[in-house]
Formats: sequence, C-alpha cells, structure tokens
Amino acid sequence: MSLKILVAEDEEITLKHLLYALEKEGYTASGVHDGLEAWDMIKEGHFDVVITDIKMPGMDGITLLEKIEDRWPETEVIIITGFGSIDSAVEAMKRGAYDYITKPFNLDEILIKIKKILEKKSLENQNIAFRISLGLDKDIPPFIARSKNMRHVVDIIESISRSDCNVIITGESGVGKGLVAKLIHYTGKQSNGPFLALNCAIFTEQLLASELFGHERGAFTGASSAKKGMIEVAHKGTLFLDEIAEMSPSLQAKLLKVIEDREFFRVGGTRHIKVDVRFIAASNQNLKELIDTKKFRKDLFFRLNVMDIYIPPLRERKEDIVPLSKYFLQKHTSTSNKEIKGFTREAMDILKSYSYPGNVRELENIIERAVILERNSYITPDSLPVSMQLFRIETVTPDRIKSVDELTRDYALKILEFVDGNKTKAAEMLGISRTSLWRILKEGPDNS
Repeated sequence: MSLKILVAEDEEITLKHLLYALEKEGYTASGVHDGLEAWDMIKEGHFDVVITDIKMPGMDGITLLEKIEDRWPETEVIIITGFGSIDSAVEAMKRGAYDYITKPFNLDEILIKIKKILEKKSLENQNIAFRISLGLDKDIPPFIARSKNMRHVVDIIESISRSDCNVIITGESGVGKGLVAKLIHYTGKQSNGPFLALNCAIFTEQLLASELFGHERGAFTGASSAKKGMIEVAHKGTLFLDEIAEMSPSLQAKLLKVIEDREFFRVGGTRHIKVDVRFIAASNQNLKELIDTKKFRKDLFFRLNVMDIYIPPLRERKEDIVPLSKYFLQKHTSTSNKEIKGFTREAMDILKSYSYPGNVRELENIIERAVILERNSYITPDSLPVSMQLFRIETVTPDRIKSVDELTRDYALKILEFVDGNKTKAAEMLGISRTSLWRILKEGPDNS
C-alpha cells in the first residue's frame, strides 16, 4: 500500500527535501507552509501521516496535533523540532504523537520511521485479521489478532491446517470460541464438508440425544418420522459442540464411542451408521476441574483434547480493542445509513480502559449502541453507556492489589446495583448470559 502523507514545514528548503525523498520512495506526499493551511487540507482529505514542524505561523505543531488526535486518532503524527526544543517534542509524544525528529535530521531516519508506520498501517488495512485464504467466500468475519497472545492462537490454527485432529477451545463467554471453530474448519482438510454447531446447554438430555444422533420413527412420543442427527449430517465435515461441559455423563459416554468407533445408532435404531467427523468442543468452564469432580469424563477429554486452544479475555489483550472497535464500527454503520468516520480520542480512551466482563461480544454491543445513538461524524463519549464512565473500580485495596477476577466481580456487582438487582438487565448490559453472570458472582471471594 502507499501512504498519503502531509508535510507542514515553514522552511522552504526543508519542505522540498522532505517531499522529494518521500515521493522517491513511492509515497503520495503534499506540502504546506503553516499549520492553518495544513488543517484546511486535513479537513478536505484524509492523510495517513502528518509530519509537522513544532513551530509554524498561524497554528503551531502541538495545536495541530491536538486537533488531529481529537478528530482523526488513526492518523499518525511525526513532530519536527529543533535540538533545543526536545522537551516540547516529548510533550507532543505524551499527547499522542507517533514520534519526533530533531533538526538537522537525516532523511534516512525519517524514512525508517515512515516505513514502520507503513508496516503498522498495512496490518490495520488487512483488518489486523487472520482471514480465510482458500479462494472460497465463507462469509466469516475477520479474526482480530494484533495482541501477542492472539497471534499465538493464530499460529496454532495455522499449524493444524493440514490436520483433522479434534480440538478443545476454552475461554470465557464472549471471547469468540465459535469463530475460532469456524476458522479451524475452513482452513483444515475437511473445509469442503459441512460445518455444524450445537450448543449443548440449551437442550434437555433427551432432546440433545436426538439432535446429536437423530432418531427413528416411533423412537419416542412425537417422533412421527425418522430424523438424521447432526453427527450424521456433519459427515466429512466438522461438528462444533459448544458448552460441552453441560452434556450429561451418559451422552458423554455415547459421544466417546462415536469418536472411537466412528459409528453410532440413531435413537431407537438398530443399524450402524458410519461417519467421518471432526469434533471441536468448547467450554467456558475448567474441564480438568470437572474431571476431578467426576462431572466430565477423563477419557472423552483426552479424545477431544488432541489440540487445545485457550482464548484469553479481552481485558488481557488490550491491543485488540482499537482494531475490534473499528471493525464493529464499519460493520454496524454499513447497515445504519450513517456516515460515522471513527472515534474521538476521549471515546477511544474510555473504550481502551474498560475491563469488558462480557468480552468481545460486549464490545460489539457497545459499538452497535453507539452507532444508533451518535448524531455526529465521530463516536463521542456521550454515545457510550453511562456505566462505562460512572463506575471506576479501585484496583488497590489497603493491603494488596485486587486480582482480575475480583475486579470483574466488583464491576458486575456495580452493574447489578445500577439496575436494582435485575440479573437479566445486568447480563444484557454486560453482554453476557445470566449463567455467566451467576458464575462471575459465585466465584467471588465471598463464595470461596
């Protein structure tokens, strides 16, 4: 990609040298002689990078930086300063400048800085995402992975792309386990086969058995005709079993036999049905602890856990908040007939500082709500939930630092208090299920 760069420099010879060097490198560069002229050009057209002298007529570089940060925080600003004004350049860095250079400067030095910005922008223009690249349009949203621990998840997905091994995905509610399951399938050997997903927590044992294995006519009251189960339909493909910890021990035993023998009976049936299915299971509970308490079969765990993938909560991957926010903004503005270009610096600061007990799902809910409410060209703090601004959880107690789990529980309690104890409303505000809210509250220090 080619960067669009604006240089604001009142010294004619310096401006000419910079523009020549940038254009020679293939960048699209424009030049102005003062801050006011620079601001007029920025308002007329977007720039990826602005290089500005700190001292200029009309408007100084610091003021220009502040205006850019407030309206276009995604634009990177490099400050040019004299050797005696380094303190001002450092202050500019604190206010959001990408970097600074001192006069007289080496052109190679600034070109290196621009190259680093180019690498960063290229990553962002790819949605900072791991995308399906099989030449098939699977309509799968991008997998945002700017943070180091999410890049590790991407590495695992890539490493098993030539395998059809079973996988267990763990992580809190709302982190994106379903999306990871889809990525595993569509980048794997069985990508041309079906991908089916089943939430084990929403069915009774009898209904779940019917959904998994199918049934023959007359197998039980109401079974007026034979029905294929999801295991049978997923032949040569993948079956994603979400919330597998909610599956009863008897069904766990039957699933284990399917994995081992690659065959099963429909409910009420006598005919063996052979299948070739990849199983991906997910849980927001600690399966090893459930094994210790005899609530989950150890042998099933080891059959499924050929590869395990842990997806960290959003609070542990803050680097993903900005690209996720931009993606959700683009997604929801495209269906709202609104032209919202981005976020103000204040709004983004609030988004980056929040703990997200509901994880990525909660962030999307927040952005969708902001798009509905916002009347300006940029998302402002006024369009964000009041709860994000009102509640400031103390991280330090008189004798120790609180753990992340304690902070999450504290925040959930604050939200619960805010909605007068209504757990359904609290869960909706947090972007999580009532079950997840109950688990957060139950796992607090008062219940240990």
